Amino acid sequence: RVNGQNPELNYVVLMNNGSFNSTRPFQITLTCSLIILKFPFDTQACNLSVASFLYPAVTDLVMKTRRTPAEIMRNSQNLFLTDGEWKFTNLSIIEYTETMDDKGFSVITYVISMERRPTLYILNLILPTCALYLLDMAVLFGPSSLEEKINFQIAIILGSSMLAVILNNSLPTSSNKPPIIGTH
Repeated sequence: RVNGQNPELNYVVLMNNGSFNSTRPFQITLTCSLIILKFPFDTQACNLSVASFLYPAVTDLVMKTRRTPAEIMRNSQNLFLTDGEWKFTNLSIIEYTETMDDKGFSVITYVISMERRPTLYILNLILPTCALYLLDMAVLFGPSSLEEKINFQIAIILGSSMLAVILNNSLPTSSNKPPIIGTH
């Protein structure tokens, strides 16, 4: 039950062989540390672990998945935004036993792999930056007077500074290393 919604919901269905299905709805927010060195062409993997530490013996509660990773991924495609920033690429499931204080706990870890859709960043950041620097090189080596070159160089520096401010607001900040595009 999330925020008191649907109080008639059955939480657990117990089977005659001792297995049960839990249908408790949860809404979680998953935060992963990003590795954005190759931004905007980066891929990320986030781990989501599900465990029950209320049952200390693995013989009391063994957690298993009902569906294969391919089935879960196929069903999850309907829930993701199709035009979002991330593309859901892979899902793998690891079932194992975690040992804490000489007690074994059943754990399931979902490894969710995603890749960023780079088109927006290419059009808004990379192409304007390349255009500014190509224009800078054309004027620097072009046939114009020194005064015109200096005026244009100042305009290019101002344009690059404004683009750097926009770039600073657009780049993700949750990584230990800055992306290659953000380093000079």
